[in-house]
Amino acid sequence: MMYSEKVMDHFMNPRNVGEIEDADGIGEVGNARCGDIMRIYIKVDNGIITDVKFKTFGCGSAIASSSMATEMIKGKPIEEALALTNKAVAEALDGLPPVKMHCSVLAEEAVKAAVKDYFDKKGIAYDPKEFPDCESCGYCEIDKCG
Repeated sequence: MMYSEKVMDHFMNPRNVGEIEDADGIGEVGNARCGDIMRIYIKVDNGIITDVKFKTFGCGSAIASSSMATEMIKGKPIEEALALTNKAVAEALDGLPPVKMHCSVLAEEAVKAAVKDYFDKKGIAYDPKEFPDCESCGYCEIDKCG
């Protein structure tokens, strides 16, 4: 399996690794049976994501996708984080092998889960359709990630 230089760089030198103790939002997605679990922490100030960290248990593509996703939303308005797509993450990494595309889906879902957690904690109203559940992604072949 061939990986782009960007995937290898973000795997070998991941950005924004760690936890945020007093995070405004935390999103965790994945399932141990699929092998990839991502947790993304966000800090929000006046609608801007001022800090973002991640912890990912998974393959190199999962780590690279998490790293790239955090880079793409850091310093951006919360609306831009919500608009982040798995395709944008994969393109920013110069592509992922088809069998690893689910890693970019997990990154998108983890960002959205962190934003949803932030909205819930702050009592901010949102459209539930903006936050589809894992079963809608269709990437995991293993009984829909449980």
